[in-house]
Amino acid sequence: MVKVSVLAVVSFILMFFEFPLVFLAPPFIKMDFSDLPALIGSFALGPMAGVIIQLLKNILNVIIEGTTTGGIGELANFVVGAVFAYTAGAFYYKNKTFKNAVIGLIAGTIVMTIAITLANYYIMFPFYAKLMGQSTQAFVDMGAKLSNKIVDLKTLMLFSIVPFNLLKGTLLTIVTILIYKRVSPILHR
Repeated sequence: MVKVSVLAVVSFILMFFEFPLVFLAPPFIKMDFSDLPALIGSFALGPMAGVIIQLLKNILNVIIEGTTTGGIGELANFVVGAVFAYTAGAFYYKNKTFKNAVIGLIAGTIVMTIAITLANYYIMFPFYAKLMGQSTQAFVDMGAKLSNKIVDLKTLMLFSIVPFNLLKGTLLTIVTILIYKRVSPILHR
């Protein structure tokens, strides 16, 4: 429990270092490395540890920072991170080899991208728009500034949300591979 709690706090702190990828996604979608501790926890402590780290990170964020999205942004962040960490950890935890870590991280990136794209299309974006008294067209308009290929919610998902999450997963995969073996001895004490 202590290890999970420490990783959740580190994850929460990493949320403060977010930045938009203005060439790829609307400004309200930001990149950060706060999923990294959940991936590390998932590898070291099991897939459910990664999910719990994601849950605690988002609860801490709502308690300390509050929410500007009615909890929708935090729910989306939880879904993205939990699916990624669980999938990657499930592949690695059964047979802890470098190959399984890489396969898990790649599978996690793909599953995460599919899950959040579907969740955004059917649940998150429509619910947030309704909560804020807007239409989903407001999101489409923000995306259309990035690419003339974005004309509706479906193309926003295809040309912005999917590439953003594939890039996020790739960057997190690289960083996880680079640091996991260096920090795992601390978690196995």
